[in-house]
Amino acid sequence: MTKHVKIVLSGSRDIPFNQLVLSQANVRRVKAGVSIDALAADIARRGLLQSLTVRAARDAEGHETGLFEVPAGGRRFRALEKLVKQRRLTKTQPVPCIVRDDDQISAEEDSLAENVHREALHPLDQFRAMQQLVTQGTDIETVAATFMTTPAVVKQRLRLASVSPKLHDVYAEDGMTLEQLMAFSVSDDHERQEQVWEMLQSSYNQQPYMIRSKLTEEAVRATDKRVRFVGLDAYVAAGGYVLRDLFEDDQGGWLQDVALLDRLVDEKLKAEGARIGEEGWKWIAVAVDFAYDYDDDMRVIGGDQPEMTETDEARLAALREEAEALEEEWSGAGDVPDEVDARVTAIDEEISAIVSRPLVYQPTEMARAGVFVSIDTDGSLYIERGYVRPEDEPADEPEGDEEDGDGIGHPDDRTEDDDSSPAIVSVGGAPGADDGGDEDEPDDLLRPLPDRLVTELTTHRTLALRNAVASHPQVAFAAVLHALALDTFYHYSSGTSCVEISVRGGGLGTHAPGLNDSASARAIDARHESWAKRLPDQPAELWEVLIALSAEDQAALFAHCASFGLNAVWEPANRYNEGRVSARTVSGRIEHSHVVARAADLDMVAAGWTATVDNYLGRVTKVRILAAVEEAKGAEVSARITGMKKPDMAKEAERLLAESGWLAEPLRTPSIEAESGEEAIEEPAAIDGEPAVEAEVAPEHDGTEGEEPFAIAAE
Repeated sequence: MTKHVKIVLSGSRDIPFNQLVLSQANVRRVKAGVSIDALAADIARRGLLQSLTVRAARDAEGHETGLFEVPAGGRRFRALEKLVKQRRLTKTQPVPCIVRDDDQISAEEDSLAENVHREALHPLDQFRAMQQLVTQGTDIETVAATFMTTPAVVKQRLRLASVSPKLHDVYAEDGMTLEQLMAFSVSDDHERQEQVWEMLQSSYNQQPYMIRSKLTEEAVRATDKRVRFVGLDAYVAAGGYVLRDLFEDDQGGWLQDVALLDRLVDEKLKAEGARIGEEGWKWIAVAVDFAYDYDDDMRVIGGDQPEMTETDEARLAALREEAEALEEEWSGAGDVPDEVDARVTAIDEEISAIVSRPLVYQPTEMARAGVFVSIDTDGSLYIERGYVRPEDEPADEPEGDEEDGDGIGHPDDRTEDDDSSPAIVSVGGAPGADDGGDEDEPDDLLRPLPDRLVTELTTHRTLALRNAVASHPQVAFAAVLHALALDTFYHYSSGTSCVEISVRGGGLGTHAPGLNDSASARAIDARHESWAKRLPDQPAELWEVLIALSAEDQAALFAHCASFGLNAVWEPANRYNEGRVSARTVSGRIEHSHVVARAADLDMVAAGWTATVDNYLGRVTKVRILAAVEEAKGAEVSARITGMKKPDMAKEAERLLAESGWLAEPLRTPSIEAESGEEAIEEPAAIDGEPAVEAEVAPEHDGTEGEEPFAIAAE
């Protein structure tokens, strides 16, 4: 039977500091990252919390010298030494020590063991401890100073301590990373944090950015133009809450009360509209955004640039002189001070305000015209004055005398309103989108796309097709020539071309929201504005300008104008247009749009369309969502989201399809080979062993509502 030797602990005693020396047996040699100052400050505040481990120093003969070497506790020894040098501690100050007298274990082993067996505090314990200190009444600045860190770091750790206790338990058991815990701190809602964590358990993507995205999906970024318009301070003053991310650049955070923000925007827009209405306009229309073609068929009245006053001229000269002096002074400098840069920006803005003085309009013209008031992308007020609706045109004005040929107003029998009548301020933005789906319908049926959705998607495709044709003058010439030849030589060819030769391709703004922000719309607007600057104000002068253009410029202008005649929008034959467009016409325009699209190299992916919850995924069945993901990413990826509820499935599908190049069927341009056969659009892969599906343009029918466009049915 083995006899256990009783353990005897080394004795402790207080030894004057001047009898202690640092031992060469201390294994800590690398000093990088070792902070003596911080430890000295902590000892000065709370005293020595841990004793030194010492051994009696001996001479060559092995006799004790009266000194004691410190092999373990070198940092504490140096911190005490620093305090002695600062005369904050006496040389003879007794220091608590553990005196080792063991010939079997070396001083080097003691030093190594003390450092190796030291267990660092778990980060979660550190977060909670700091939270406890603050709860006890210690302010953040004091905590930061005590532990030699910054208040910002303390705030970060307090935010981590405020995450759901259930998620703390997961983190403590290494069930999540510190980066994931940091991502959860972007929300104060423990229940929502736990919901997101549970949802992520069935997802392969548990990255921090995905957690942040899920927790802020119902909030509004501080960089949103609505926030810039009303001001973040005004939102906070009205009781709104802003959520900040202390670990990432959040660009100002997320506004949580969207309803409050929308109310503030609405109130300010109405107030601005009423103020502008006092100028004498007949009507004022205000909205955060207007439809893409909101000003179609309206004539724009001309205003006069007011003469610059002597005061303005003097101020303008002074500003330009100051700007030139600053540029001369700092032109060669590598780093321009912020205040100088801010002053240059302020000068530019003031010069712009003086030079771009508001136009002056005739009161009689203003009495029949109106103003559009909206919000620009930078949050500033965007005002467009002087728009005359066709019904407001004077009855005695000849039909051909309008100055703007693109917005001809037709006279009617109405009389002008009294000039003294106040402007009518109306509120309205982009038309609301029909959700196109019925959540009560079973999701396990592969049913055709809703009419409304197909119309929206082909509206986006029409806008992109216009932009593509405008970049291919030869295609534009051929398309228009084709339409002209049909009218001239084939009297029964109506409905076989997507080019409407009158260059009135139909309004797009009422079919699909969000067109104004698309890349195609921005490109078209920029090109249109560029040409408008080159063309004369008076129609009588247009011919002379056109014939003076080079052949290349004429071709480019022709392509731009012809592109406005394109209409590749699918619409029900009788449901919305009261029978004005037949099914044969719609089918013909769609088929011909494929021909023009291939010739113009139309690329809807390059045009910026990508599937989102709003524009597709949230408005189709779960089967269609899974089919889209499977077609883009494969059956394995699609299977990962099969068990999700539809809202979560749509959101996850949006992330999966981002940058995948996947397009909804109505947006695709079939190849010549595909169009020559039975299939109009490439066939997606089979789903769960079921037959593949095909998308095709609805055949000609009698206009009843029961027939669906782009019907998708199992073969």
